[in-house]
Amino acid sequence: MFRIAYIEQRGNDLEHEERLAAEALARRGIEVRRYRRKHIERRALPLDETCFVMGTAPCVQGAMKQLGIPVPAPNDYPAALRPWLRRKVWRETLGAVEAWVSEGARGGLFVKPAERLKTFTGRVFDHPGDLYYLGGASRRQTVWCSESVRWRSEFRAYVIGETVVALDHYHGDPALRPCERSIAEALRAYRDSGEAPAAYGIDFGVLDDGRTALVEANDGYALGAYDIGAEPYTDLLLARWAELMATRVPALV
Repeated sequence: MFRIAYIEQRGNDLEHEERLAAEALARRGIEVRRYRRKHIERRALPLDETCFVMGTAPCVQGAMKQLGIPVPAPNDYPAALRPWLRRKVWRETLGAVEAWVSEGARGGLFVKPAERLKTFTGRVFDHPGDLYYLGGASRRQTVWCSESVRWRSEFRAYVIGETVVALDHYHGDPALRPCERSIAEALRAYRDSGEAPAAYGIDFGVLDDGRTALVEANDGYALGAYDIGAEPYTDLLLARWAELMATRVPALV
């Protein structure tokens, strides 16, 4: 389907994810070319419908803009998956969160950016001193807030269609695996809703009370790789890129 694969290089060599994809793509006879972020920013790559682009989110989004692909809005907590959150999650402005924390409210609140531009790292805020971590982030921006819960373990499911091609542990007790039946039910609901991408990552964990809960969903176009193998990881990236490419609206000349 794709003739050339552009793979981002950030340091002296490829990072783990890029190396996995480059190896798998080369085995498939696809020409692999490395690029750096400056090439995306300068629109220096000759991109067209025969090209696959992989890298960090800013680079892949830049490639989408060059190609005329609408950049998808983040969908960390899909409406169809609300029953699997097992906790209250809502949108708020960062200014409102700052006021809540400054007033000394207790109980803890997990907060993370809701927009594509990640101006700070998501974390629990429960003391005025925690506001230091917000830095100069605009207080007008929208953030996700959720009740603070204790995760005993967290895993990422790598999904193509409705098929989980890998379930990788990344935090907590690796022996505490989330219920695969609950995951399957959630993925079916997600797909039936029409919201689900063709391929994506979705994180589930085990709470203190033993229930399986959704951590968050992640789009498949710039997705970190834990223990997933090179072939299924590359299949996932290609499936999502092909879906995105189908939405392309080339510029009129």
